[in-house]
Amino acid sequence: MPEISRFFGIVIAIYWKEHGVPHFHAKYGEHRASFAIADLRLLEGDLPPRVRALVLEWAFIHRDELQADWDLALAKQPLRSIPPLE
Repeated sequence: MPEISRFFGIVIAIYWKEHGVPHFHAKYGEHRASFAIADLRLLEGDLPPRVRALVLEWAFIHRDELQADWDLALAKQPLRSIPPLE
């Protein structure tokens, strides 16, 4: 999994072979979800409410970096790490 950030047990990733609306994946234990980068809406999956709030807070701060990593993934280039939520 091309991990781009990790905080509070949450792993954030963008996959190189993805297509469709620009999005990222969040994993927390057995929970998985994907979110659109443009408007941060939940595309699929589910996370506990507190974890979802943390992911959305982080993504709001780093939306431009997420889009840049999505563009790199489409070009099959190495992704850049994004700072964790502190």
